[in-house]
Amino acid sequence: MKNKTLGLTLMALSTIAALVAVYVSPPLAQDTAYHQFQDQRHFFSIPNFFNVVSNVAFLFVGGWGLRWLYRANAQQYLTSFKSAYGIFFFGVSCVAFGSAYYHWEPSNESLLWDRLPMAIAFMSLFAILLSEFIAVQIGKGLLLPLLGLGLSSVLYWHYTELQGAGDLRFYILVQFLPMLLVPILLSCFQPRFSLPQGYWQLLGVYILAKICEHFDAAIFALLPLSGHTLKHLLAAYAIFLLLQSYQHRQLVSHP
Repeated sequence: MKNKTLGLTLMALSTIAALVAVYVSPPLAQDTAYHQFQDQRHFFSIPNFFNVVSNVAFLFVGGWGLRWLYRANAQQYLTSFKSAYGIFFFGVSCVAFGSAYYHWEPSNESLLWDRLPMAIAFMSLFAILLSEFIAVQIGKGLLLPLLGLGLSSVLYWHYTELQGAGDLRFYILVQFLPMLLVPILLSCFQPRFSLPQGYWQLLGVYILAKICEHFDAAIFALLPLSGHTLKHLLAAYAIFLLLQSYQHRQLVSHP
């Protein structure tokens, strides 16, 4: 049973709790050990070969999403908010270039270009979810502010690193708070489209991707690919699953 009031309350409380947690936490610099990925093999003169070339998956699914949006049935997306879907798939496509550039020569400087397109993709998708599950006007009104927050969180982190006092708290907030709010949206609000399970699939596979990222070395000890390479492939697959649901869903009416 959907409960919009409960959903709004839980979202508000989660947001307040996250803001308080970030406020009371000390500044968190980027750990330079983060750049030491387990699989550093070179092939065809490409350093960190598999972590670089696995990003082609993002270009594929992002390009496919843009192609779908151009040809899609008008019942498969919010026509008045078509730009947000385009920004999302454009951001996913750009992740391929930003992440490949970063993994070619991992450093804080190149990491900036990995995180900027991810911020675009995360924030535009969250605006889409707000539009589809709460109200179109809310998503439309928050799209640009959300994009601004996402991009500024990355730029703020980069600026603080240049000043010798890196601070990831803002970036962590805008990346992971939506992951807390999305299950509430999916559970408490009526979907505007059929097949809302596409978002659950996206969330579940993305969490699995983050687990693989965390166990980068352990997975590489067992498999021909590292955990971080699998993270790229799984994250792209998560978006593919969402796109599949987009292609087959229809607008639904609620009493």
